[in-house]
Amino acid sequence: MSANELLAGRTALVTGASRGIGRAVAVTLATQGARVRALARGADALNELSREHGIEPVVVDLGDDTDIWCVLDEMREQDGGPPDIIVNSAGVFGIESLAGETVDSFDAHLAINLRAPFLVIRSMLPAMLERGSGLIVNIGSVAGRKAFPGNAAYSASKFGLRGLHEVLVEEVRGTGVRASLVEPAATDTSLWDALDPDADPGLPNRADMLSPSDVAAAVLFVATRPPEVTIPRLSVERG
Repeated sequence: MSANELLAGRTALVTGASRGIGRAVAVTLATQGARVRALARGADALNELSREHGIEPVVVDLGDDTDIWCVLDEMREQDGGPPDIIVNSAGVFGIESLAGETVDSFDAHLAINLRAPFLVIRSMLPAMLERGSGLIVNIGSVAGRKAFPGNAAYSASKFGLRGLHEVLVEEVRGTGVRASLVEPAATDTSLWDALDPDADPGLPNRADMLSPSDVAAAVLFVATRPPEVTIPRLSVERG
């Protein structure tokens, strides 16, 4: 088996695939032979992925329940079942004190970082359980297990995702379905652009952050373990 066939014949769904970690994950899985469907709102970025890497673009608003359900139902019907690999990577991120956080921003963090993964899992998990196989990878964060000032909305969503994931791990135990939570430290993506962390001594420098490809490599590691091996949690840090 050649290096680019590690995932040959397998199907994958990656949310938040238009940029950052999601894009890197989608490209990495496709490079390793998987048929990848990339979900995001940005049509132009998804079409670029399609042209350059043969990834199938799926434009969807992960903050819209009806949009998500329709897209995922259609996907299952077209493929005759759920994908082999699901990576919940879509996310929003901002820094604001709890005293200054807005309700709209708080709701947006919960909607994309927690509710959207739940909807994807809820849509695909029953068929995965019926089939007796599949891998669900949730992209968490170090802020899902450690408190940082200014992370009230983000940490609430990521701590919530960690809790959701822990229940998922227990419920799929022994079913053939596997679940992994990949928790990266600060990662250099466009989510940091508006914050200019290099100019703020309270934030990590971008040069010291992980790259999206580092996180994608961790997802690939999880996805290429033998079927009888599960990695419930994987922390990823800069060495």
